[in-house]
This record gives sequence, structure tokens and C-alpha cells, in this order.
Amino acid sequence: MALKIIVCVKQVPNTNEIKIDPVKKTLIREGVESILNNDDANALEEALKIKDKYPNTHITLITMGPPQAKDMLLECLAMGADDAVLLSDRALGGSDTWATSNALSAGIKNIGDYDIIFSGRQAIDGDTAQVGPQIAEKLGIPQVTYVTDFNIEEDLRSITVKRDLEDGYEVIKLETPCLLTAVKELNKPRYMSVRGIFDATKKEISTWSAKDINISTDKVGLEASPTNVFRSFTPITKGKGKLIEADTEKETARKLLAELKSKHII
Repeated sequence: MALKIIVCVKQVPNTNEIKIDPVKKTLIREGVESILNNDDANALEEALKIKDKYPNTHITLITMGPPQAKDMLLECLAMGADDAVLLSDRALGGSDTWATSNALSAGIKNIGDYDIIFSGRQAIDGDTAQVGPQIAEKLGIPQVTYVTDFNIEEDLRSITVKRDLEDGYEVIKLETPCLLTAVKELNKPRYMSVRGIFDATKKEISTWSAKDINISTDKVGLEASPTNVFRSFTPITKGKGKLIEADTEKETARKLLAELKSKHII
């Protein structure tokens, strides 16, 4: 039995160079370095680890973005994925998480059969952690988010995962097909190999429009997105803090009190 895995990846702007359009309230990507989203790299790595153990595994990448997102897909192919799909159409531009998940779930349906869908927990340009779960809901399949450990049985159907929580973790068992969102603690993404870079140029990257995935334009794009951003701003940079140290808690408190009084805070 050969496993079929789909990995949702995204090309995101380097967060050190974020710029926001003051009118549209969307990110300005022109002139900003683009990279593979961090959590998506962990999602891809886990799929590649499965392929290392079960070589018949087939990994398909899917992303939504402008034509230059092909550069990111080539990088992922060079890491070891088999083929890729780019959803690129002006009608898809400006989509929020709801519209994005509409497009990606339609794209996944167009790909066809799959056993596991991996995605990153969240994208560094939005930090919503909504798209993965929304895709699972629209495909009608089980999902587990914040996955920090993964194991699949020899039958290639039964899966056990560890789900990270704020105060601990859950161990969850489920069966394929399913969707899992990865966090950085799950693994350490590999680098591209020289052979992988050479082979990536021979692999297929399909570009699909909204029409190709049979999705109505009233479900995608900026106008179809129910999310409204009322204000975007850069937080004011705070000054460097001061560390107060002492041998005892009482002495520390006394020094803190003296510091606050000297600055007329109290």
C-alpha cells in the first residue's frame, strides 16, 4: 500500500521586513524577501520522514499565491516532495482565512485521493492558525492541531499523535484520512541536497486557476472575505528593561521599591 500525502505550504514575507498597505490593510510583498513558512517546513519534514521509512509514499505540495511562489515550491521539491500544485489567479488575491481554505480545499479535492494532509500550525504573516482546521472541516475529515509527535502503524492507517497544550499534552489516536497541523517541536526540517536541487527541475509544478478547481469567485478573493482589518500599526519600541538581583526575596523587593520610588512611579 502506497501512502498519498498532501502538504499545504505557504510562501511568506520575511517578518523582519513587514510592510502594510495603509488602504487595503494587506501585506505589501513587493521588494520583501519571501521564505517558506516555518511551521510548514516542519509539516513537510514529517511527510518526508514517512517517505524515508516507506519509499512508495507520494508527497504532493499545494499552495496558493502569486507566480513567484513557484520558487518556494522548487525548494520544497528539492527537499524531497514529488510534485506540486500552485493555485494562482487574480480572483484569489486578498483572500482571508475563510476564502483561502475554500480555495485550498477545492484544490485538494481536485488533486484526488489522499491519506494524510499536513499543514503548519500557522503562518508567520497572519498567526491565525485557522486555515488548517478550516480545510479539514470543509473536507469533512478528522483533524488534530499542534502536533508535537507522530507515529503511524504498519497498516498505514492507524495514527497516534501527541497534541501540545498550554498545560500539558494529549495523546490522540485516529485513522486516515485526516489532517494534522505541525509545530516546530515536531522535528527539525532538513536542508535541500545537491541531488535534490537537480531532481527538482524535472518534477512537475501545476498551476491552477479558480476555474480549474471549479470554485465560484464569490467564495474567494478580497471581496468574498468576511474578515475586515480596521487598523494596523507598528507597536512602539520599549526601552531596555533593568534586571534587579539580590540574595533574598525581601532584599529584591526592597531594591525594586527603591527603584520605583527614585523614578517617581510610586
